[in-house]
Amino acid sequence: MTTTVRRARPGDEAALHEVAAATFALACPPHMTQERVDHFVATVLSEANFAAYLADDARDLFLAEEDGTPIGYAMLVAGEPADGDVAAAITLRPTAELSKIYVLPGHHGSGASAALMTAAIDAATGRGAAGAWLGVNQLNERAQRFYGKSGFTKVGTKRFLVGDTYEDDFVFERPL
Repeated sequence: MTTTVRRARPGDEAALHEVAAATFALACPPHMTQERVDHFVATVLSEANFAAYLADDARDLFLAEEDGTPIGYAMLVAGEPADGDVAAAITLRPTAELSKIYVLPGHHGSGASAALMTAAIDAATGRGAAGAWLGVNQLNERAQRFYGKSGFTKVGTKRFLVGDTYEDDFVFERPL
């Protein structure tokens, strides 16, 4: 089977939403309720929001496919972070946020995540960013290991709102 990564485009909203719906819970801490996960997917990761993300000039979205079937996605957001905790923690400017990077469970370890990471980092570099940052739940050790292998280091903390409850995230950053 062949995995490819391509820039997402209008018409990919449903595929992006489906992958997001199937993967978001994987990044959540064990105490998060299904109701909060479902609410986040329905609001932040909806098809309509993916259409808006695709139309936003500050965002780059990538879709990983295996033999034409979507298996993962990544989203990069260029620009200064709106979150004050993140702005204080990161040191490299200009910057870009690796906002999302998810791969379906059956494809973990396949190289799809690394390929998505490469596409996102290349996009950040192409936008002239000196660094990239991301937030990762403090209990998501698997993702933290992947980000470490991808050149990111922990530089701070932030809060992440899911439903009506904040979760604690680490802020990671890497030079480009």
